[in-house]
Amino acid sequence: MSREERKVVTVLFTDLVGFTSRAEELDPEDVRAMLTPYYARLREQIEQRGGTVEKFIGDAVMAVFGAPVAHEDDPVRAVLTAIAIRDGSPDLEIRTAVHTGEALVALDADVSAGEAFVSGDVVNTAARLQSSAPVNGILVGEATYRATRQVIEYLEAPAVEAKGKSKPVPVWEVVSARPRYGTDVEQTHRTALVGRERELFLLTDAFQRSKGEETAQLVTLVGVPGIGKSRLVAELFTVLDNDPDVYWWRQGRSLPYGESRSVWALGEIVKAQVGVLESDDEETARTKLADAVAELFADEEERRWVESHLHALGGVAGDRDESRDRRADAFSAWRRFFEALAEERPLVLVFEDLHWADDTLLDFVD
Repeated sequence: MSREERKVVTVLFTDLVGFTSRAEELDPEDVRAMLTPYYARLREQIEQRGGTVEKFIGDAVMAVFGAPVAHEDDPVRAVLTAIAIRDGSPDLEIRTAVHTGEALVALDADVSAGEAFVSGDVVNTAARLQSSAPVNGILVGEATYRATRQVIEYLEAPAVEAKGKSKPVPVWEVVSARPRYGTDVEQTHRTALVGRERELFLLTDAFQRSKGEETAQLVTLVGVPGIGKSRLVAELFTVLDNDPDVYWWRQGRSLPYGESRSVWALGEIVKAQVGVLESDDEETARTKLADAVAELFADEEERRWVESHLHALGGVAGDRDESRDRRADAFSAWRRFFEALAEERPLVLVFEDLHWADDTLLDFVD
């Protein structure tokens, strides 16, 4: 007897536009030669962010986030994957949709053998939204939108008349990942913070001492998931936001997935500071980085040194040298960049989910 359970999942559907008509004119081997690298790239993008490829259907791909393994940010992972697929396929025309909802998950299904392991209305609706998406566009349903709107920039789109639905389905179209303080910073609270006055005082006092003494203060928040660490940080943000003085606040989150996860949080901080967007190409990122560094450093040699080491964090590709001497030099340049910011105004750096960080980031923070 198969084991099943109900879970909230996020489903991603993507499909090539007009490929069926093109395939009719091609030899089957040529079709396979075109689809194989496309499938491989999509699988890599999906699995890199913790998703599971449920099935390939011709030139369409269905992926699931939240089953068999669930994460608290599965909708965000799914939308970021959709953006990566779109931006990584400049020569192809695709339609993509992401939808979140309750599904029936077959725990014993063998996905590698092509067995479906997720079923329910969320799957059908995601497929309907995908077919209604604009070319090279990404549509999301309401639950996905609500779970990701702090992280993703959207345009409201016309509701979709989906087959089998009594009412049109509200949808939003993805624009890009938002330029943020780093990661999502909750700035509004529906309830008052209770029982954390001492902890909040320690945080605000550390900030005031850092300002008054012009020294660095390191505060570590440790606790089980759900105890309120992010809420406490958000309260500090609110307190400082009411401060008449101007300061820098930059926030980054370590990820449990991805090739560049070792310094991902630091990269988020640098990108937010210099204004690099996820949608920017390498040349645009390089220009923004150069302009930001030029404003901080008058000495040309120091400017070139800092800028060269910030490339890996600011979205500019380059060869990474993991040798001890090179890493020490990079640490010095990164530290000098943040020191230059702090010389202009007080600087708060927030590193979230450090339990996912590797030794590189931990050594730098230390």
